[in-house]
Amino acid sequence: MALLDSDAYWQPGLETQSRAAWRQLQLDLLRDHLRHAYDGSPYYRAAFDAAGVSPDQLRNLDDLRRFPFLDKGVIRDRQQAAPPFGDLVAVPERDIVYISASSGSTGAPTASPFTAGDFDDWIDYEARQFWSSGLRPTDRYAHALNFSLFVGGPCVLGAQKLGALSIHAGTLPSERLLAVLRQFQATAIWTTPSYAWHLGETAQKEGIDPKRDLAVRRLFVAGEPGGSIPETRARIEALWGAEVYDYYGLSDIFGSCAGMCVEKDGLHWAEDHILVEVLDPETREPVAEGERGELVLTTLRKRARPIIRFRTGDIVSVTTEPCRCGRTSLRLTGVHGRLDDMLIIKGVNLFPSDVEAVVRQDTALTGEYRLVVERIDHLDRLTIEVEHAHGFNGHPSDLRDRLRRQVKAATGVGAEVALLAPDTLPRAVHKAKRVDDRRAHVWS
Repeated sequence: MALLDSDAYWQPGLETQSRAAWRQLQLDLLRDHLRHAYDGSPYYRAAFDAAGVSPDQLRNLDDLRRFPFLDKGVIRDRQQAAPPFGDLVAVPERDIVYISASSGSTGAPTASPFTAGDFDDWIDYEARQFWSSGLRPTDRYAHALNFSLFVGGPCVLGAQKLGALSIHAGTLPSERLLAVLRQFQATAIWTTPSYAWHLGETAQKEGIDPKRDLAVRRLFVAGEPGGSIPETRARIEALWGAEVYDYYGLSDIFGSCAGMCVEKDGLHWAEDHILVEVLDPETREPVAEGERGELVLTTLRKRARPIIRFRTGDIVSVTTEPCRCGRTSLRLTGVHGRLDDMLIIKGVNLFPSDVEAVVRQDTALTGEYRLVVERIDHLDRLTIEVEHAHGFNGHPSDLRDRLRRQVKAATGVGAEVALLAPDTLPRAVHKAKRVDDRRAHVWS
């Protein structure tokens, strides 16, 4: 049940409990969850037996490290081996009431099933997250995410549960979406960082000033690292005259699993639903708090298809320091990129988000960029394609040299800079593709 609008928390006792209480809650949930997975899923029974582990051996949260990992390839393979949902499923089909599906951008789409209880838990968490970001029953909320099997679609029900007037906009053409925002004077919207940028630019081209002519004062963004990059967030906020809140989710569990509160100091995690590990991708050992590592997730309540030690491929950093908002949940302090987006240039690891932080802080640039990697005479060469801003009257070589120096200082990577005219690079209507890797054999 929602609290009074003057209250800061959706569930104050849960959200402000001690770290010891969080860990005890997770341990209690995990013991039951591992037993449910073992008893109900043929895959987990075989995988645990093969690894020589049993749910009964879990004495503390560190014992989870003895259990085997899961990745996207395994989920896809098991779905194909035992169609239509795979043998990770731990309930009979009659208990499944909803499925979402991944985009299939890295292979065949995979289904994510939900029981009625799973779905209700998910939507209640979305309401909690929206509340923490300042959404209230007085808001008009436009949900501009894909509804076609996409797990982000039903998140709008969290806004409805909270009491906000909700507009199921979906993936309308930009001009039509702007008309909807203008007609209904929506105060909040959810989309990707790239599309928030694109939509604001489109508004300006249509003669609409987002700050003056629209009522949007909160933008929730997800799907890319941009919302956690201060420079990107600041540019979008300046364009819209609105606050930007970053959310994180993945189709294999449920919609948004972590999000920014009004303090915007990291993303609060749904720790009563998901256990987080941050591991070195090579050694698979935990990294120190604050260090970058691969995000590994374990569900704690999802009955239809438990997810145990899922390697997401996302590179993140976290903290357990209490937030100024009073919430005590683990926070993502950076979503830096994906392992499969990581470039190795002359021995240095580089993520697109590292370059984005430099590009987005320079107002002489539009903020759009692309990384082009080529192999010339057996050496890798990185070229950063950027656009100068409309009305730029400086010297192009000075701008290129400045960006080259800033990227080198920030990342340690020497790069060429190609300065293009405004509106040259493609704009994304969903997730932006930032890397054009032209090397025929990357690892040769």
